[in-house]
Amino acid sequence: MSKNIAIGVDIGGSGIKAAPVNLKNGKFTDERYRIPTPQPATPEAVGKTVAKCISRFEPSRKTPIGVAFPGVIQHGVVKTAANVDDSWIGVNLRELIRDYAGHDVHVLNDADAAGFGEYRYGAAHGQDGSIFLATLGTGVGTAMIVDGTLVPNLELGHLEIDGHDAEDYAAESARARHDLDWDGWIPHLQRYFSEVERLFWPDMIIVGGGVSKSSHMFLPRLTLRAPIIPAELLNGAGIVGAAAAAHAECAKEKARAKEQAKQAEKQAKKAAKRGAKGSTKD
Repeated sequence: MSKNIAIGVDIGGSGIKAAPVNLKNGKFTDERYRIPTPQPATPEAVGKTVAKCISRFEPSRKTPIGVAFPGVIQHGVVKTAANVDDSWIGVNLRELIRDYAGHDVHVLNDADAAGFGEYRYGAAHGQDGSIFLATLGTGVGTAMIVDGTLVPNLELGHLEIDGHDAEDYAAESARARHDLDWDGWIPHLQRYFSEVERLFWPDMIIVGGGVSKSSHMFLPRLTLRAPIIPAELLNGAGIVGAAAAAHAECAKEKARAKEQAKQAEKQAKKAAKRGAKGSTKD
């Protein structure tokens, strides 16, 4: 597999999707592969399914592989698990996938993956400053990229606004649950994004999720300081972002390893000089 290719995997409540991604343009280099999410979505069942998705594309050992998961991920460990089984809490996702797939992977929150994908190849491509993404779906997933660096696990869909969890009214699912038309839903979006602006002052806001296809019905009616625009990568954002994040992490690990080797070489040379001086004195 080419050095310009990485594999992205997106674990969702209904399906696990994967594809190889061209890192130069963010496009899939092969048809997306999808397997329904096992029910119940236990770590063992999902781990095996993710491994099957990865093996479909026969990656080499050097191919970066990123896996997006619907929950908070800290140092590879699952801290929350939305739309999957509660048995995920405390599981080291990176080790689990590595054991089943036989490949090392980079793991991250699914909204973070979508946000990073939009930053690298989508609606925020080439933009500087703070980029905020909100996916409006069953809940509200959020991501923040600051000068190209992802700030992980910002659960800003759960901001408390006017005594309510923000996603109780700002999520796309809330429109049906509260029987809201566009006119009834827009004030809730305005209140939510205004609060995000008050707290974080983003330079750009991107709105993703399936409802972004109807962005012309609500985005132009929001009044905010920052430009607010629809996402571009749609259902591919998680895969693309996971692949890009894995590639970026691999590059960082190589740089760290190179620096460590450089420092070790310096220390060895210093030790050799000290030894030579000692021999001369003797």
